[in-house]
Amino acid sequence: MSESNQEFIVISGARENNLKNVSLRIPKRKITIFTGVSGSGKSSIVFDTIAAESTRLLNENFSMFVRSFLPRVPQPDADAI
Repeated sequence: MSESNQEFIVISGARENNLKNVSLRIPKRKITIFTGVSGSGKSSIVFDTIAAESTRLLNENFSMFVRSFLPRVPQPDADAI
């Protein structure tokens, strides 16, 4: 069965904090749990990559006036999201 990329959050080459060129596909509309040893990059994927990009894209929908009151969220260090 061919699954389209619209059914996944696709991250290519993430390099936030201790992540070194990590690529993954996370299914949309599913509960996803990140597990691993301390320092393996769980928080970097969730907060510094996915949440930062989501916030940045959401803020682009607001007018420049509203954006001037919002915190500036830099684009995550990744090849593509």
